[in-house]
Amino acid sequence: MEPIIEVKHLSKSFGANEVLKDINFSVNKGEVVCIIGASGSGKSTLLRCINLLERPSGGQIIYKGENILDDKHDVYKYRQKLGMVFQQFNLFNNHNVLSNCTVGQIKLLKRSREEAEEVALRYLRVVGMEQYIHAKPRQLSGGQKQRVAIARALSMDPDVMLFDEPTSALDPEMVGEVLKVMKLLAESGLTMLVVTHEMGFAKEVADRVVFMDQGVIAEEGPPEQIFNNPRQERTREFLKRVLNA
Repeated sequence: MEPIIEVKHLSKSFGANEVLKDINFSVNKGEVVCIIGASGSGKSTLLRCINLLERPSGGQIIYKGENILDDKHDVYKYRQKLGMVFQQFNLFNNHNVLSNCTVGQIKLLKRSREEAEEVALRYLRVVGMEQYIHAKPRQLSGGQKQRVAIARALSMDPDVMLFDEPTSALDPEMVGEVLKVMKLLAESGLTMLVVTHEMGFAKEVADRVVFMDQGVIAEEGPPEQIFNNPRQERTREFLKRVLNA
């Protein structure tokens, strides 16, 4: 297996509050890794540290063999290689759907408008949003906005896609349309790191599930082991709580 990202002894504190403690794990090329755990267990902070929206307090993040926390590293170049999909879509409200998916390509990847539009249309087609290219975000449902956000991230040709609870802000009937797109992407061989509370998705789509509890990785393994035969008492307790809710 070829790791794209390796996290070694990662820690993050906000003042006296230690949110992440000695985190070690990797994401391999073509792998789908789902991070599960209760609210406040450090899942989103871990994702934000990996794409450097938060600066880790200690440890290493190895990308293609180099520690990107070294001062000599170009943070912006690294970040371009990570597609990020947030809970709240983060679309540009004054741009239409097509423009949302081209502006980053033109500015950061220096693509011509023509090339950027071609790439954007390809991914808007993948997520089933090509007929909405002239719509503004305010005209779209939550599920449609999230699908545009996914197409926008894919348009930057990332090495790995990071999803931070991409369905948590959606109405229940819209969750399925976003998970369907994510499942398609997983089947296409895209490398994905997904923080999610959708246990069915993690069970069905993940190659590996990481269970976080109180800032540490309490357990990780294939979905059948985590869901059917967890080794740790706290994993069992968490799953019992969420699966019977």
